[in-house]
Amino acid sequence: MREENKEIRIRSIDEINEKIKRGDAVVLTAEEVIKLAESSGVEAVAKEVDVVTTGTFGAMCSSGVFLNFGHSDPPIKMVRCWLNDVPVYKGLAAVDGYLGATSISETRGLEYGGGHVIEDLVSGKEVVLRAESYGTDCYPRRHIETVITIDDLNQAILVNPRNCYQRYEAATNSSDRILYTYMGTLLPNYGNVTFSGAGQLNPLCKDPSYETIGFGTKIFLGGGVGYIIGEGTQHNPEPGYGTLMVKGDLKQMNSRYLRGASFYRYGPTLYIGIGIPIPIINMSVAKTVALRDEDIFVNIRDYAVPSRPDLRPIIKRVSYAELRSGKVYLGDRKVPSSSLSSYKMAREIAETLKKWILEGMFFLTKPIEPLPKRGKFKPLEIRRKEPKVGDIMNRHVIIAKPNDDVNSVAAKLVEKGIDHLPVVDDEGKLIGIVTSWDLAKAIAYNKRRLDEIMTRRVITAFENESIDVVVRRMAQHNISGVPVVDAMNRVIGILTTDDISRKIVGGRNVT
Repeated sequence: MREENKEIRIRSIDEINEKIKRGDAVVLTAEEVIKLAESSGVEAVAKEVDVVTTGTFGAMCSSGVFLNFGHSDPPIKMVRCWLNDVPVYKGLAAVDGYLGATSISETRGLEYGGGHVIEDLVSGKEVVLRAESYGTDCYPRRHIETVITIDDLNQAILVNPRNCYQRYEAATNSSDRILYTYMGTLLPNYGNVTFSGAGQLNPLCKDPSYETIGFGTKIFLGGGVGYIIGEGTQHNPEPGYGTLMVKGDLKQMNSRYLRGASFYRYGPTLYIGIGIPIPIINMSVAKTVALRDEDIFVNIRDYAVPSRPDLRPIIKRVSYAELRSGKVYLGDRKVPSSSLSSYKMAREIAETLKKWILEGMFFLTKPIEPLPKRGKFKPLEIRRKEPKVGDIMNRHVIIAKPNDDVNSVAAKLVEKGIDHLPVVDDEGKLIGIVTSWDLAKAIAYNKRRLDEIMTRRVITAFENESIDVVVRRMAQHNISGVPVVDAMNRVIGILTTDDISRKIVGGRNVT
């Protein structure tokens, strides 16, 4: 033994590889090593185990594949390109392209995308390639349409900018409507909790200090062999949200571990299987590989708040053990929890990687460089003026009282040329709204007072809200105007689709 990084080295990766060659390496899955630690202690793990295998299988949107189609005769400089009508990024050389997992089909919509094309390619299915060009002297062809399989491609290299999150925040929904998100369908009024990640099987949870995982680490990727090529985008290690950038030869992968999927009303993605071997090189690693679901915590955030992910309110901090139990207590209420990842597949990946190592098919690599242990996940600052509700709302609001006469209010709407009339109480607080359509019906049915016909559940906006957020809210409720209220629910303005169309020119400018 010798001192290495302030830890007493128990064994080296070279020594482990020698044992793999001899067929006497001791390899356990992450689940098996937890049982050993519980029965015999971490010291037994350090002494007896050479490698712990991990696994995860979940939606990893920041994934895609570089493709080289080869040259046709006559050749084409592909400027725009599609595979099964899914756009391929073409800011590359003539016949190179990058197909992202979340790219959306132009003919099949959200139900089919880049992840599905990748699965189809790995499955050996035929895929329709279509491309366009402007034609050049060296690339005279302007259009091409043909059918290809993965065997026709010169290269198909999976390169995923962000995979394998160390931990992932869980989600719930405090609003009174269903939300369709990348965390799945979230039921109203805290109706469910969804989460992602394999917890105690998750690779980066078993080596959170990145002592064995780094640049050049060989991994199980999509059923084949891949490599870590750096930290992933949004790598944020200090609070425990590390990520990985990985690559591998798509031609060597297996569609069992690469599945196209689509989140209902959100869009397509790619489910990927990743497994990483953790060599037990010192006592620190022996301790972390024994971490259980009970020891790994994430936040449950409220996705009803349309803010940046890190600004969404935290409802509760919870362990993977509680999440995986199928229920989470939010206050006194028991709420069902469900995983967006497959623990069964994660277990299968850890078992498969263990088998590869025991059979001498997979050897460990020592990272050529460690992953960054510091980093800052910066938000995107908006440095140009964006219109808020307060910038374009009409502050000269015509209001009514609940006991106002329907006919006189109808006359007021006609006189002022407006379609929405907030109804307020004696303190000026919003209690309802009527529209010109409501008044037309009221007159037809001989109604007398506004409180007989007004809508009492009013959709509102705040002065400092984003226009985009409020426009989406109006579209979801199929309405054309909202009263703008202050913190006391007093009406301070009104915003209509006419205001938005009239005052926002060219998309973002306020006149």
